This record gives sequence, C-alpha cells and structure tokens, in this order.
Amino acid sequence: MATTEAAQAPATAGARRNEKVGQVVSTKMQKTIVVEVEMRKAHAKYKRIVRSTKKFYAHDEQSSARMGDVVRIRETRPLSKLKRWSLEEIVRRSSLGQIEDAAVKTASKAAN
Repeated sequence: MATTEAAQAPATAGARRNEKVGQVVSTKMQKTIVVEVEMRKAHAKYKRIVRSTKKFYAHDEQSSARMGDVVRIRETRPLSKLKRWSLEEIVRRSSLGQIEDAAVKTASKAAN
C-alpha cells in the first residue's frame, strides 16, 4: 500500500511546469527581467545546426538578478500582458555584475 501511495504523490502534486535556462539581457523594469534563451536545432533540409534566440519576460520579486546572469525561469500564470514566467533560481552570477558592484562601492566611499 505504501509503495502505491508514494508513486501517486508526484502525479497529484500538479502538472510539471516548463523550465528554461537563459541569460538576463535587461533589468530596467521593476520586478521584471528579460531573459534571452538560445535554442539550437538541426535544419530540416541542410542538417546544419541553426541557432535561434527568443526573449522571455520573467517576474523577479526581489530584483536579485543582474545583467549577464544565467538564470532558470519557470512557466507561471499570466502576470501581465507579456509576463508568463517567474525567476526560479540564479544558476551563475555574471562577472560583469561583480565589477559594477565594486565600482559602486568605491564611488560611494569616495563621496563620503
């Protein structure tokens, strides 16, 4: 009995949501980031790998993501006209963002 209940638990937890991994290209909006996802697939006729990109608007509640970060986004209910994704986790921080943070800190110390 216990094994059948354990097997049914993931199915009743709800449908699995679609997830994508991409790079943050814009953080200019409040609580919203723009994530660019790169897709690669073979061309039907020429069998050559073709690279295509698509931008997704994702909800970032704490505004924690920065430009250049690699993030995982998850599909969610429509939050606005274009926003149907939410930030799940930051996979890798951008080294560019760390340089900008250091520059801001030194500028604030110099102002004091």
